[in-house]
Amino acid sequence: MYISRVEVDIYNRKKTKDLTHLGAYHNWVERSFKDDNGVRSRKLWRIDKINDKKYLIMVSKEKPDLELLEKYGVEGSAVTKDYDAYISKIKNGIKLRFRLVTNPVRAVKEDGKRGSEKPHITKEFQKKFFMDRTLKNGFSVDENEVNIVERGFELLGKKGAKSVKVAKATFEGILTVTDEEKFKTILEDGFGKKKAYGFGLLTVIFM
Repeated sequence: MYISRVEVDIYNRKKTKDLTHLGAYHNWVERSFKDDNGVRSRKLWRIDKINDKKYLIMVSKEKPDLELLEKYGVEGSAVTKDYDAYISKIKNGIKLRFRLVTNPVRAVKEDGKRGSEKPHITKEFQKKFFMDRTLKNGFSVDENEVNIVERGFELLGKKGAKSVKVAKATFEGILTVTDEEKFKTILEDGFGKKKAYGFGLLTVIFM
């Protein structure tokens, strides 16, 4: 596994004019790999805003081509590191700082059957959505040690289809690993829905 980062060239509007929705970022991520032999492996990614800069963060099984990864990025800003070596240090009981962008949704029953998905739009239910999924994913969180730092909607456009708004809630805080194997799976495979479109990437920092 690899973790990569590139600074988005936000001050070059001519260069980034296509980045108007999540689908465009998805295409950028997919095209950052030279040869997938016709089989696309899952890539987790998200956009982070740090001070006045914007970064694309990505976790992938294959190593991306840094030149392709800089298509919409600042020249020379793309970096890739070995992720397996990092997550191999994670053990049960360890505390970690984390950041996670989620697509908080619920299934609504129609005629007694599972129907369409509806977004959680209140802070209360977005936090409950997250807390209800912690232990099953190999970690625990004290409610007083997690915050929703960003909420809203992102535009998702697909070719030949009408653009839709997708609910977004970004969590930051401190977690404790309770099942290291399940937790490592989440780091590699993602959390929740819409993983191909900038949601579900959980990143951690050792305290």
